[in-house]
Amino acid sequence: QVQLVESGGGLVQAGSSLRLSCAASGRTSSIYLRAWFRQTPGKEREFVAGVDWSRSATWYAETVKGRFTVSRDNAKNTVYLQMNSLKPEDAAVYYCAASTFRYYSDSRSYNQYDVWGQGTQVTVSS
Repeated sequence: QVQLVESGGGLVQAGSSLRLSCAASGRTSSIYLRAWFRQTPGKEREFVAGVDWSRSATWYAETVKGRFTVSRDNAKNTVYLQMNSLKPEDAAVYYCAASTFRYYSDSRSYNQYDVWGQGTQVTVSS
């Protein structure tokens, strides 16, 4: 069993930065992928960024490339999402996710991930 605990959400002005954190506990050796998703009312949960836990390969949504950076601290079993140059359209509930599936076909899909954090609100004012 894996548990995820998120922190770092808040209210910021457009153009500023936030750093989200997600610490994993439990059977962390079973995790192969870590990712961040976001969701606004009336929309499906959208992929933001992901990282392969063992090889540090990363993937980003086109809308956040060059502004967001996902990183990891293996010793702390923690992943981070550094969000710079925030835009009003970045406002959403951000979710930390983990996949324990050894084999996968789409690392950007909601259905790829079987462990989720509770979500943290990010609000960006203009």
